[in-house]
Amino acid sequence: MKVAVLQLSAQGMSSIKLYNYIRIAHKKDIKVLLLGEYILNPFFKELQTLSISMIKEQALHQTKVLKELASTYKITIIAPIILVKKKKIYKTIGKFSPSSTSYYEQQILINYNHWNEENYFANEKKALQSPLVFKIDGFKFALMNGFELHFDELFTQLKTKNVDCILVPSVSTFESYERWKTLILSRAFTHNCFILRANRIGEYTDKNFTWKFYGDSLLASPNGELLSHLGNKEELLIVDMKHSDVIKARKSWAFKEILNKRQ
Repeated sequence: MKVAVLQLSAQGMSSIKLYNYIRIAHKKDIKVLLLGEYILNPFFKELQTLSISMIKEQALHQTKVLKELASTYKITIIAPIILVKKKKIYKTIGKFSPSSTSYYEQQILINYNHWNEENYFANEKKALQSPLVFKIDGFKFALMNGFELHFDELFTQLKTKNVDCILVPSVSTFESYERWKTLILSRAFTHNCFILRANRIGEYTDKNFTWKFYGDSLLASPNGELLSHLGNKEELLIVDMKHSDVIKARKSWAFKEILNKRQ
């Protein structure tokens, strides 16, 4: 399964780079293209200064572009996107396939004093459900937002899904790359699946902080190994994942079998 991560800074209303990179991905026979958070929309702190009508206009434009690209180039695009419904703002991950579009509404949002998405977005607070799961050519994917990767409960929701790869768009900053790398590799190992993480680049400055987004998009193996990663520049990462590698790791470590004996 050939998948790519497009590591970019915020693009605003411009779609030129997206068009160019998707043409490249199409020529490379990429089936899935993953984008990081706040690439199609301004960063969270900037969103707070915009009107709802402006956010809605941008969302409608980006959604139209992504649907057209997915259909034209026969590729599934996974892209975090901000949606406006009934004058309320929602943080989602869009799955734009050649024939259909669906959205995963982020279930757990960051809620710290300096970065409180939970208070800003209208995402419903309710009992956790399984992240969005879908299959392409027999290869099974799940979508999970970067912040959600911290919570065991969401992985519990996935334990019976036999997912081959978790796609994780993120917007990590503040020199946290070593901690994130450790978390991703650990999750990939304990759940014996690939984890493909897309992180954005660029920076945003307000009166208190400079938010430097450092990239480091990466692929972790079902054995918890770092297979490939990017630096802090604009780049396209192409990876080839095999379902057989997932099966081998699960047979070798037998974590699920150990638990099943105790149920």
